[in-house]
Amino acid sequence: MVVCGDDGLAHRLAAELRGVYGQQVTLVVPPSERGVRMPVVGRARATTAALLDRVVNAAVSRASGTTTAEPVGAAQVMEAAEPTEETLGAAGVERAVALALVYDDDETNIRAALTARRLNPRLRLVLRLYNRRLGQHIEELLDQAASLAAGDGDGSGSDASTTVLSDADTAAPALVATAVAGTSKVVQTDGLMLRAVERTPMVGQLARPGLATLAVLSADSTENGPEQGPEQGPDLLPDAAAVRAATGRGTVVLEQVSYAGPELPPARGAVAFASLFSRRLRWSLAGVAGCVLALAVSLWLVTGMHPLSAFYLTLLDLFAIDDPAIGASVGRKVLQLLSGLMGLLLLPVLLAAVLEALGTFRTTSALRKPPRGLGGHVVLLGLGKIGTRVLTRLRELQIPVVCVESDPEARGMATARRLRVPVVLGDVTQEGVLEAAKINRAHALLAVTSADTTNLEAVLYARSVRPDLRVVLRLYDDDFATAVYRTLRAAHPQASTRSRSVSHLAAPAFAGAMMGRQILGAIPVERRVLLFAAVEVGGHAQLEGKTVAEAFRPGAWRVLALDTAASDDRREEPAAEEAYEDAPGSGLVWDLPDSYVLRGSDRVVLAATRTGLAELLGRRPRQRTGA
Repeated sequence: MVVCGDDGLAHRLAAELRGVYGQQVTLVVPPSERGVRMPVVGRARATTAALLDRVVNAAVSRASGTTTAEPVGAAQVMEAAEPTEETLGAAGVERAVALALVYDDDETNIRAALTARRLNPRLRLVLRLYNRRLGQHIEELLDQAASLAAGDGDGSGSDASTTVLSDADTAAPALVATAVAGTSKVVQTDGLMLRAVERTPMVGQLARPGLATLAVLSADSTENGPEQGPEQGPDLLPDAAAVRAATGRGTVVLEQVSYAGPELPPARGAVAFASLFSRRLRWSLAGVAGCVLALAVSLWLVTGMHPLSAFYLTLLDLFAIDDPAIGASVGRKVLQLLSGLMGLLLLPVLLAAVLEALGTFRTTSALRKPPRGLGGHVVLLGLGKIGTRVLTRLRELQIPVVCVESDPEARGMATARRLRVPVVLGDVTQEGVLEAAKINRAHALLAVTSADTTNLEAVLYARSVRPDLRVVLRLYDDDFATAVYRTLRAAHPQASTRSRSVSHLAAPAFAGAMMGRQILGAIPVERRVLLFAAVEVGGHAQLEGKTVAEAFRPGAWRVLALDTAASDDRREEPAAEEAYEDAPGSGLVWDLPDSYVLRGSDRVVLAATRTGLAELLGRRPRQRTGA
């Protein structure tokens, strides 16, 4: 594996490939990065930190500007100002399985991807691009180039693929899940957000299974995992008998992240009648209508004419277009005067109604203010690259949001207007800004601005207002994030506090793409890891022609869901009819019956261990040493 980048994501990705997947990695970084402290991942923290510290020391000792590779264990580090053809060749792109280009500049990644595809048509490419539309075109272009160069026609015989990801897109689901559910162990698939939840049942009780039981934890597991050998580790993907025998032990189950709170305001273009006019104006209109009706009834009773004629004459009097009631009875004259008076009162009311309606339609594309009585919402600080993606995810989950942004020209302001999300313009560090966002009644606070001190100051102030508020803050520096997390947890032990790094959250998705398109995500379980993959059943003897129960191999893999879009022709089968009946809108069917027979045309989502997935896909897993 070759990783090229110029920020923390490259180091995170290299550590993820080494620590989780046990792959050989060549890391290409600019010379200016040699003094940066490189981050680590999960349980491999101590081992990987020592490895990368040695890499840094070796890089410092080399002459500046040279492009050489120095092996350290199973990893290599290179220094190069740009990913030129010479740099990629020296990194071994011609022999590599996958290449990740995670520079912060889109143009640099595209230029290097075109060069790498020419050097190795069968190379699996992973690009970091923020522009989604451009990314789709680049994927198609590079895949087509790989197919033509490899002579596969449609590319079916080649393992080459191009995946374009955005760190903002990949980190947003974890940030949202942390704010809503309190955990970042999430997997995003087909519009659904799933989380792995650890449950510790009471002695003599079994934990609720959720969508599926992923693991049975070690008997003496703690919050940070057991400090013991692999022989005493958790039981991954246990069968029903193992779950029943694990009474009193914690389990890890899969659940869907959901939210129960106030309803969202209507989408743009669907303006509710109540929002057209203010409450005072609605009462005024109702009062005038009641008076007109009362005058019409009185005229009917006084003159004895037909009720419709009485109502018609009343309207004529109201608009002052009838002849005077000369020679009529006194009652008729009084009613005519009252009707004219009501007409004078009706004119300003109608004018106010027209002006309010026009103002409402004019401001549907403008920024909205937080409505009165709003509660249970998420306060989002910052509408930059990350904040925009987080806002989109929150609205996809039907979660009410109030945004706070100091720059009226920020990247996400157009998105907030389009989604009709309330926005408070102002510096979050100034007094009264968070109060305007209804922080005292909020469900959670997401601080994702680009300034660590701003995020920290906002969280500290919010905690002074609401000590039990759930807070999630984005911090770039790992040591600073750890210190902040521990201090906030100690000061507010009853509240939920999470500090997250975007590169740390995005690295698993990039690593999964480098391992193959079928990898949806990875969830750590103590010292081990579970992978989630989308697999075509055809060509896999362990799945094709077998029922869901027969295809389940405890400790190796387990079928979790069926993609209905890929298996729509089987809707009428008795074994699948019940599952299809309750299929969610996402197109995935969960809780498949054990009697459902998997066919070659099916596409399934499964959970697997590294060894199990390698065996299922016909790949030999790499041997790894140490923890």
